[in-house]
Amino acid sequence: MPIPGNLLTTAMAVMPHMDVERALKIALSLDIPFWPQLPNYSYYEDMYVQAAEHFPGILLDIENKTLRFSLDKFIEELEGTMSHFDEPEYFDISSTYSEVYHKFLSLDFSDRPAIRGQLEGPISFGFNIIDQNGRPILFDDTVRPFMLEFMTKRINVQLSRLKKLNKNAFMFIDEPGLQFLFSAMSGYGDIKAKSDLDFFFSMLDRPCGIHLCGNPDWDFLLNLNLDILSLDVYTNAEIFSSYASSIKRFTERGGVIAWGIVPTGFENFEKENIPSLINRLENTWKVLTKKGIDMDFLLSKSLLSPATCCLVNPDKEKTVEKAFETIKSVSNKLREKYRIG
Repeated sequence: MPIPGNLLTTAMAVMPHMDVERALKIALSLDIPFWPQLPNYSYYEDMYVQAAEHFPGILLDIENKTLRFSLDKFIEELEGTMSHFDEPEYFDISSTYSEVYHKFLSLDFSDRPAIRGQLEGPISFGFNIIDQNGRPILFDDTVRPFMLEFMTKRINVQLSRLKKLNKNAFMFIDEPGLQFLFSAMSGYGDIKAKSDLDFFFSMLDRPCGIHLCGNPDWDFLLNLNLDILSLDVYTNAEIFSSYASSIKRFTERGGVIAWGIVPTGFENFEKENIPSLINRLENTWKVLTKKGIDMDFLLSKSLLSPATCCLVNPDKEKTVEKAFETIKSVSNKLREKYRIG
């Protein structure tokens, strides 16, 4: 089923809350709810730790909050992991690794336009997980192909469970590491990355797409086979709107854009108000319409969200909760202005 657009609201999953019920209530307040990831509540709820469950070779120290990798342990455990490859439940997130996810699965979403899940993507996971030599496992030609297949199984089983709750369920693959992919320091070239990500997305059930907050190669992303792209347009509007031709092709083949427009950082949030945020977003859309993208069609392929996750505000979860309220107000005003029912 297609991902609904029409300026409905959703958000990225990482939240600063220590209270599971409170975080879930805030996530449920948006049009398209999701299950929150709460690393301040438990290290198991960290997005990298959740993605690492059952991955062979992982060295997880919950007490000291470290996540590393051993190639020797990988080789030792690989056969055992492979023996579970035909067991979908093995690849789902257990209640140990996310109490929130399992509370979310117990709810009724039959009246929602869609629901959403997420998992850390292979590029970011591979960049972040370091082996015994201090080298990211993304660069290991033995580990990387397995990692791609492992992550697809984890994403597909979660999407399957969510679709039982709502036929329009979809997935974000969280890829903050993509902004570093083409840096001189990455050690992982764009040709290989494109090949790997094409292979990765060919194995994924649909709908799914990428969420990131940074500034990657937008042409690269918009030309991947994604159903949705979620970005921080508050920060990256000028450069993103310069890729109008790629945005046009992306939306015309059915792609949805989640425009992250409300800042969640305390300082930037305090500088803005609802009219200023609407003005910032509409100015971005005007640039695109001048380059040949029909406004009504663009809005039909658009969701709205806060701009980023934020765990470091001095007021903890208060600004984040205000940002969620603000994105609902921005959505309501824009839907009224453009007569979207």
